Amino acid sequence: MNWRRKAEQCLISYQRKSDSRQAKYMIRRTNSRSVSSQRWLCRQLKDPYVINAKRLGYRSRAAFKLMEIDDKFKILSNGQRVVDLGCAPGGWTQIVIQRIGASHNGQIVGIDMVPLDPIPFAELLLGDFSQASGMDLLSSKLSGPANVVLSDLAPSFTGHKRTDHIRIMLLAELALGFAIEVLSNNGVFVTKILLGGSDHDLLTLLRQKFRQVRHFKPQASRTNSAETYVVATGYRRLL
Repeated sequence: MNWRRKAEQCLISYQRKSDSRQAKYMIRRTNSRSVSSQRWLCRQLKDPYVINAKRLGYRSRAAFKLMEIDDKFKILSNGQRVVDLGCAPGGWTQIVIQRIGASHNGQIVGIDMVPLDPIPFAELLLGDFSQASGMDLLSSKLSGPANVVLSDLAPSFTGHKRTDHIRIMLLAELALGFAIEVLSNNGVFVTKILLGGSDHDLLTLLRQKFRQVRHFKPQASRTNSAETYVVATGYRRLL
């Protein structure tokens, strides 16, 4: 066997060992994830809403939830002023832009405590809407009373159902408090909640302030999730 053939065999042997080491490394990396993390990753890779969101250029699968809400309740229309609370990563904002004509005469203002990349025709603010400074900032950017206030806010979930339920209901109540301050007469408020018993006070207040209050669980919501949305229409603003 000449030296060239020996060199080729040595190279092939080295590549095989290298590929084997890389494969073992990848397996170790995958196995280093927790079981729940691996399940989440597999679910994301197979989720048709995640796949379609990437294909269509939406920043999150949540965009399809707002599509369904609007298709059913017709809450968005051309020329509206809309506030998106907890707007990151921007999926809902993208849908609002399409449906209110934000490139012409509609206005969308979003706020979140997490920085996010700009979206054309949207004003995205960094701040906490539940603080006076955040509310003042939002109000200063609106060209008039809001027609729609949207909230897809969710806390960092602990896995403890009761704790998570209380946390998300608190966010919903804060979002409603903001909506009451900025909504125009006949305005719309949409918020995410978790069903679980602590929603009675929120629903009571909503029914006092709005003419119609309905629950809706979009198909884009995961089937094993307790999340649902409250769609309140016909805000009774005291003039």
